[in-house]
Amino acid sequence: MDIPIEIKLDFKSMKKDLIHGIYNCSQRGLYHAVKWLSEINLSLKHVTLPSESRPEKENDLEEEFDEFILAKSYFDLKEYDRCSHFVKKCIKPKCKFLYFYSKYLSIEKKKLEDNMIDTNSSHDSTKNEALIDLCTTLKIENFENKLDGYSLYLYGVVLKKLDLIPIATEIFIKAVNAEPMLWSAWFELGKIIPDRHTIFATGLPDHWMKYFFLAHTYLEQLNNDESLQMYNTFYSLGFENCTYVLSQIALGHHNRRNLNEAIDIFQRILELDPYRLDNLDTYSNLLYVLEMKKDLADLAHKVVNIDKYRVETCCVIGNYYSLRSDHAKAVLYFRRALKLNPQFLSAWTLMGHEFMEMKNTNAAIQSYRHAIEINSRDYRAWYGLGQTYEILKMPNYCLRYYKRAQQLKPNDSRMVIALGEAYEKLDKTENALKCYYKACNLGDVEGIAILKLAKLYDKLAEIENAAAAFTEFCLREDGREQKTVEEQAEFYNALQYLANYHLKKGELDDAYTYAYKCLECEETKEPGKALLKTIASKRAESEAGPTRMSESNASNTDMVFSPNQM
Repeated sequence: MDIPIEIKLDFKSMKKDLIHGIYNCSQRGLYHAVKWLSEINLSLKHVTLPSESRPEKENDLEEEFDEFILAKSYFDLKEYDRCSHFVKKCIKPKCKFLYFYSKYLSIEKKKLEDNMIDTNSSHDSTKNEALIDLCTTLKIENFENKLDGYSLYLYGVVLKKLDLIPIATEIFIKAVNAEPMLWSAWFELGKIIPDRHTIFATGLPDHWMKYFFLAHTYLEQLNNDESLQMYNTFYSLGFENCTYVLSQIALGHHNRRNLNEAIDIFQRILELDPYRLDNLDTYSNLLYVLEMKKDLADLAHKVVNIDKYRVETCCVIGNYYSLRSDHAKAVLYFRRALKLNPQFLSAWTLMGHEFMEMKNTNAAIQSYRHAIEINSRDYRAWYGLGQTYEILKMPNYCLRYYKRAQQLKPNDSRMVIALGEAYEKLDKTENALKCYYKACNLGDVEGIAILKLAKLYDKLAEIENAAAAFTEFCLREDGREQKTVEEQAEFYNALQYLANYHLKKGELDDAYTYAYKCLECEETKEPGKALLKTIASKRAESEAGPTRMSESNASNTDMVFSPNQM
């Protein structure tokens, strides 16, 4: 964040705004906005307001009150066509919003019903005439200044569905200026603003809701440090028990690979709200990565008992089966999640990973592409596409997708290493070296960047640099327990390389140290024995004719590459 944002909150003003926002959104069936506002409001339980500050009931409807009440009852029962029919001729803003919103939800409901038949059908490729007609109507209403903030929000949603992003951005900005308490409009705006510089170029209202929007959007754009700074400020200002704020902090730690911190926060959230399912798909990802099988099994059992038909539940169960290597069942549950909500990003990405495990690259590519259509900032989907094209031996495509993933996560060493590998396969060794160096500087999360660097130097016959990198690799690996079979093989091969290197330089003590350690591994035991025999022979020669070894006694030879300078 270029300039630190000072967050100042007037709790009485916030409480009043929240009460009115909850009432107005509830009246219009904007239940996700109501839930968000209510979670924030609960943290201000200690703030009291005079009774006159409560919202007045239905004074804005006058003679259209009866139609509104009837239509709203149909809306709550999800009878959207009936709802729109009974408020079709109404002119009051609240009734007009209910008309447009029920028309939109009817379109989406029919689309979802079609999706139940075929998960892979793409509605984006077919022109949805009903949605275009609704967009045209809203456009005319907007031109005549007949849309209030709520209807402007809906107009923005329709524009976004039709991929008219620049216009949608303008409309969402108008919506939040007209109705600052409409969190749904802020939320949608956060999804489509391209970067943080654009945020401050837009004409956002000077309202306390902007702070929550900025924190949310920073997290959406993977500016995790800035986002965590703001959410931690909310935490310290009295929102320490707000499950929304805590979940956002957990997501920030997840994005930064602070896995244990994120797990601790999710566990705290479940203590505060044991039946909360929001973001538990991310929690299950964390348990999956750390291979916490029992915890993941317990979580799967818990969420099924709460609501087996929630998308988060399906993703948790999918991860559970994936960790058990039952990839076919995992795909089944991710598909089930997508039947419930085709726009659920996490399910597309996770399903792509499962298809990769099943060696079904075509299905994996389709899954990752769906994820990118929903959110082009999903680095996991770009990275997954890079992996699929790597398997298909199409390095130019592979490079393109890894580049995009690395741009989205510039400080993630895994993305940089993948990019380096792609460059190496295209014989762009200078670019590959730069990537491996950068990965080392970024902390080398997986501990393989230094090994990649060493091998590439060896391939380029830059022996001194290769030896220095192998030395650094061995120092890191020597004290680490629980190595995989592959990691053990790499470690002992590096020891063998260094034994040969020091032997050629006449540094017999160092050569002996590395060769002796080779005896610990079955694969390098025989080469190790041969090296020790050669070292013993060299020592015997040295003792017989010390002058012959005079050129080889410089044990502190300077190397061009120094791991400490990375």
